Amino acid sequence: MRILLVGAGGTIGKAIAAELATRHEIIAAGRQSGAVQLDLTDERSIVRALADLAPLDAVISAAGNVAFGPLEELTSEQWEVGLRDKLMGQVNLARAAIPRLRDGGSITLTSGILSDTPIRHGASASLVNAGLEGFVRGAAIELPRGLRINAVSPTVLTESMPAIGAFFRGFESAPAARVALAYSRSVEGAETGKVYRVD
Repeated sequence: MRILLVGAGGTIGKAIAAELATRHEIIAAGRQSGAVQLDLTDERSIVRALADLAPLDAVISAAGNVAFGPLEELTSEQWEVGLRDKLMGQVNLARAAIPRLRDGGSITLTSGILSDTPIRHGASASLVNAGLEGFVRGAAIELPRGLRINAVSPTVLTESMPAIGAFFRGFESAPAARVALAYSRSVEGAETGKVYRVD
């Protein structure tokens, strides 16, 4: 398969590439790195990038930013970070992928554990992740040509614990290599409208 991997330079992205590259062609994409430059906050950038790459068999997003902070202190601009980048960026990526995927192709987005297990200072992330999961379930029943869409919802990464572990006390982390298996299941499996939770 020809797979576009957005966020290929990140911790999860590198693990996904390691998992899938032995069997498929991976096209690495990122805001400033990879074979393809693509900015999730710029819909025109997404459309241009995918137009040059079509046809594809799968599109994976392991990218997207959100702001963290106390609920009463988050500014409108900070809320917009998650809404424009991780939420609508991935929605727009999925929308742009539809006409550029071969019949039976797949889209895999990334939400996160905060969709159903919130933490202090994480209200924006909870909103964005839950919104993405709702979009995946809704889009799955409308996609044409046998296309599929799923999301992966990982817990906090083991690799990220030194930096952000204080916010995730009591959470069991997962190594990126184990998280990557859920993306393999989405791309190489047959299900649609699923949220693969990696706890």
